[in-house]
Amino acid sequence: MTRLMYHISRWLRSIYGPRMHAYRKNFQGNSVVGLRIGSSTFIDCPEYLKLANHVYIGHFNFIEASHGVNIHAGCQITSYVTITTHSSHDRIRLEGSAYGKLSDGIAKHSGPIEIGEYTFIGPNSVVMPNTRIGKGCIVQAHAYVQGDFPDFSIIGGSPAKVIGSVESRDTVFLEANPALNSTYMK
Repeated sequence: MTRLMYHISRWLRSIYGPRMHAYRKNFQGNSVVGLRIGSSTFIDCPEYLKLANHVYIGHFNFIEASHGVNIHAGCQITSYVTITTHSSHDRIRLEGSAYGKLSDGIAKHSGPIEIGEYTFIGPNSVVMPNTRIGKGCIVQAHAYVQGDFPDFSIIGGSPAKVIGSVESRDTVFLEANPALNSTYMK
């Protein structure tokens, strides 16, 4: 009986489990190459989410793009990542029982997010409004990212800060594999 249940569960998972979907157009209707998004990722306000070629967005992510999210070519968003262009995390505490009744939105955080080319966002990370992550960055797992981060940064922590540079790591690979120098994104 256990073996039968195992086979049934595998069969159900093959039908209902998360899958990667490849897209030939982004949400603005522009042609793209190599765009892949996990079926379990939720995208709110997709009309404001700009995706370029070879973007990979894994499973179980939440992307809220109402104030604009621009994810450039070659980016990889792993799993369980939250990208949000607005947050009321301070407002709910400050307004208390008047939350939602005050029209000026005191302490409401909102703004666009830009993620540069060939950047990697690690699992369980949160990217907050008004954030710009440069090209070629690595965002470590569990990072809480808000602000402006330069190209080729290693970003980690909560709150996130620049903790290193990928350039020194890349030098090791480039020296060992000189053929990569012709494709390196510098």
